[in-house]
Amino acid sequence: MKNLSFGGVAWIALLTLGLSGAAQAQQSKMTFFVTSVGSGKGADFGGLAGADKHCQSLAAAAGASKHVWHAYLSASSSQGSPPVNARDRIGKGPWQNAKGVVIARNVADLHGKNNLNKETALTEKGAVVNGRGDTPNMHDILTGSQPDGTAYADGDDHTCGNWTKSGDGAAQLGHHDRMGLRDDDASRSWNSSHASRGCSDDALRGTGGAGLLYCFAVK
Repeated sequence: MKNLSFGGVAWIALLTLGLSGAAQAQQSKMTFFVTSVGSGKGADFGGLAGADKHCQSLAAAAGASKHVWHAYLSASSSQGSPPVNARDRIGKGPWQNAKGVVIARNVADLHGKNNLNKETALTEKGAVVNGRGDTPNMHDILTGSQPDGTAYADGDDHTCGNWTKSGDGAAQLGHHDRMGLRDDDASRSWNSSHASRGCSDDALRGTGGAGLLYCFAVK
């Protein structure tokens, strides 16, 4: 009986290892995810480069380090530098989540009729992110972008100081679950629903988020 018991335990252990290996293999092919954690400093990632590094680090921990990762963030023009459009910094696609489900085939598809929703906008670990109706609600994703994926040019702060502020300011947010208080385009927008109440962790939580990002494999 002891041998049988040991054999059962060993078989379960091997099965678990097999499932874990399969999951890691799938994640290595992942080219899109929502970050499982924020910066810890609200919307301050140390700029676009810091946000990209955040994506890269989480992807590496999930076994997808073979790709170059960028955060889906726009930045305003500053000190003579031109604006940066989120849509121009994420590669050409196609992009798939940690389960192998295709989110969008290309940039036009992503900003048109994409397949991004609560069930498909998974973290790098393959987990579902809390949405509207969950506690806590975490559906606000930082983007700083207009619906077409371009930066704002009105002079207002839509990017928390180009992702360097953790206090005053504001950032444009999208809803990964495509749900809001109303049934309109803004509520259903994955990348440009409304502005945050501020740039701190508390302000982002108060709006309905957790300082999370969309990450895309550029190549």
